Amino acid sequence: MATVGIVALAAGLTACSSGGKGSGDAKGAAADPKAATGTVTVWLMDDAQKNWPDLVQRVNDEFAAKYPNVTLKLAYQGWADKVARLDKALAEGAAPDVVELGNTETMKYVLSGALAPVERNTFENSDTWIKALANTCTYQDKLWCVPYYAGARVAIYNSAAFQQATGNGEFPKTEDELRAALDKIADKNKADRTYSSLYLPGPYWYAAMSYVSAYGGAIARFDSAGNWHGTLNDPKSQQGINHFVDLVRKYNKGDLSVNEQNQFESMARGHAAAFYGNGWEASSVTAPVTGDANLKDAVKVATMPGPGGKPLPTFIGGSALAVTAKSPAAALATDWVRLFTGAKAQQALADKDILPNNLTQLNPLKNKPATAAAANAVPDAWFTPLAPGWGAVEKQKILPDMLTAILKGKSVDQATKDADAAIDQLINKAG
Repeated sequence: MATVGIVALAAGLTACSSGGKGSGDAKGAAADPKAATGTVTVWLMDDAQKNWPDLVQRVNDEFAAKYPNVTLKLAYQGWADKVARLDKALAEGAAPDVVELGNTETMKYVLSGALAPVERNTFENSDTWIKALANTCTYQDKLWCVPYYAGARVAIYNSAAFQQATGNGEFPKTEDELRAALDKIADKNKADRTYSSLYLPGPYWYAAMSYVSAYGGAIARFDSAGNWHGTLNDPKSQQGINHFVDLVRKYNKGDLSVNEQNQFESMARGHAAAFYGNGWEASSVTAPVTGDANLKDAVKVATMPGPGGKPLPTFIGGSALAVTAKSPAAALATDWVRLFTGAKAQQALADKDILPNNLTQLNPLKNKPATAAAANAVPDAWFTPLAPGWGAVEKQKILPDMLTAILKGKSVDQATKDADAAIDQLINKAG
C-alpha cells in the first residue's frame, strides 16, 4: 500500500489553522485523491501524544491511504507555550494547516481572521455536537473550527480515606453530607497539618466560577447596547465567590496561593482525600511516575455536589480543530480534520473514557462508572463569555488574582468591583 510521508516534529510539553479557498468541501482533493499532492502540517496538543497516539497513527494511516502523494507533518505542542508559538507562526506566514485550539482560545483567532470557515454538514455527527463546544466555534452564523473532544470537572476522591473516617467509601450526594464527611476526615488526620480533606486551590477560578454559576451569577453579561461588562460584583456572583472561599479556607491546608495545575499531587502524596478536577486527573494520581500506583483501587470519580442540593455546574472544557485561513492545502487539511473528528475516531476516544464531541456517542458514557459523573455534567455545563477580549482577560489573570486577593484579606465586595473594572477595560476589545 502506498503511504503518505508522515514527519514527526518535536515541540513543547504539557496540558485543557488554516484553510483558505475550498476548505469547506475538499472538492479538489476529492476529485482524484490519488493525484493530490502537497504538504499538510498539523499541530496537535501533546495530550494526544500521551493518551491516544494509536488514534493519531490510525487516522494518519487512513489519510495516507487516501492521499498517497501528500506529505503529512505532525507537531505536538504544549499548552504552556502553544499560543505564543502559534501567534509567531501566523505573524511570520508559517502557520500550520491544522491547529488544535482549546475552546477558550477559539474566539481570539476567529476574530483576528486567522481561521477559515468550514461547512458543518460535511462532518459526521455534526447535528448532535455538544452545543457548548459548537458555540465556541461559531461566529456570525459561520463555523470556524470543529469540536474535537469535551472535558468536565468531577470530584476525585480516595474512597479508602472516606471509608476509614466515615464508614462509607461512597462520595456524598449532597454538599451538607460532603461537609460532614470532610469534617470527619479532617479530624481523623489532624496530626498531619498539611492534610486537606478537600484540596481546593485558592486561585482555582474554574472552580470558583462553578459556584458563581450555581447561584445564578456570571463572570460577565452582554447588555442591550451590545457590550459585555463584568458582573462579579452582582449579589448572586458574590454569593458563589463567598461559598468557594469558605470551602477553601476551611478544608485546604496547603498554600492557598498555589493554583490547580498539579493538584493531583496532593492526593498522590497522601495529603488529600478529595479534589475537584478534570476526570483524567484521576489517572495522574495513580500513574507510576506522576503518582502512586498503590492507590489504583482507592481513587474514584463522582459528581461534585453543589449548593441547594444540586450537582455543582461544571465548566465545559475541550478542544477544537481549525484550518488556518492562509493554508495552501486547505481542502486536504479539512479532510484530515474530518477523519480525526469522525464517528470512528470519536468512538476511539470514548473507549478511552474521553468525552466525544457529540451527544450520540456521549450518551453511553453516562452509564459507565468511570465516565458517568463527567458525561452527565455536560448538559448543564457553563462556559466563559464568548467575547472579543476574553483571551486578554485570561492572560491578565484577573480572576485568579481576584481570588488570591480575597484569600489575603481583601473584601469580596472590593475585590469583585476591582475585577469588574479590569474586565470592562479588556473584554470588548479584540486582539
